[in-house]
Amino acid sequence: MTNPMIEGKRADSARRRERVLKAIDATLKSGGDITVSGLARAARVDRTFLYRHRDLLERIHAAANTPAEEGRMAAVSRASLQTDLANARERNRRLATRVRQLESRLSSQLGNAVWAESGLGAPVDIDHLQRRIALLEQEVAARQGELDERTEELEAARGANRELTRALNHRP
Repeated sequence: MTNPMIEGKRADSARRRERVLKAIDATLKSGGDITVSGLARAARVDRTFLYRHRDLLERIHAAANTPAEEGRMAAVSRASLQTDLANARERNRRLATRVRQLESRLSSQLGNAVWAESGLGAPVDIDHLQRRIALLEQEVAARQGELDERTEELEAARGANRELTRALNHRP
């Protein structure tokens, strides 16, 4: 003796399965897009019903991957295919350019690392040395300014000395 609730549930599941199978056939005949969501809507079932029944899901995936039939027109035009091809070529060109840039950068970094490790390159503390050079150049500029100032003072003192000597020598 079976439970009437279990029998009702089995009958409901069988009706749903039949609706899904009819929806698959109808979609294949009409040439529409075969998707889980679309078929669930057409069969008036929940998507989880399809995911719980693996055989139905496999049938949907198989139907989605079947090639177009003779009477069924593909929704792809020659112009759209050419556009897709042009876009793919352009993307390929951009990616190739990016790969070349990255290869060049990697080559440069590896070259610098090998150069530094070989000991042939500049010393590691080159930044410290460059800062020291800048400080010394500033100090030289400051000393040169002081020297110029003192040279002017010395010239002024010599000029004043000459004037005083001339004034003393020309006194009657």
